[in-house]
Amino acid sequence: MTMEFMQSLKIAASGLRAQNGRMRVIAENIANADSTTRSPNQDPYRRKVPTFTSKFDKELGAATVALGRVERDKTDFKMRYEPGHPAADANGYVKYPNVDSLVETVDMREAQRSYEANLNVVTATRRMISKTLDILKA
Repeated sequence: MTMEFMQSLKIAASGLRAQNGRMRVIAENIANADSTTRSPNQDPYRRKVPTFTSKFDKELGAATVALGRVERDKTDFKMRYEPGHPAADANGYVKYPNVDSLVETVDMREAQRSYEANLNVVTATRRMISKTLDILKA
């Protein structure tokens, strides 16, 4: 197998791993979008934001991507007036996570498309390897 095929596979595989990690973070955000605490003195779940890092792989002679640090979104929590809730403050407001389901849905769709694009690279590279082997056998 030529180095170019290996480069393509390893670069696409790094993209697959990175997008998979991104989708896991987004899924966690969605799962916690409506969670609250049990007391008014605690903060609810804080949205997580995945980052990416790029590393130059000397063996490949190419850059690969990886999931970087997962940061905490510093935006304010959502406040809802629910005076009977156990986590309501003295004014009757409950802190909810700073997760916007619409934003998470759009991020998930983008991550899925990036994942699919990397998967298409792997599939196309495998087809090229197969055809190359077929030609060499003939």
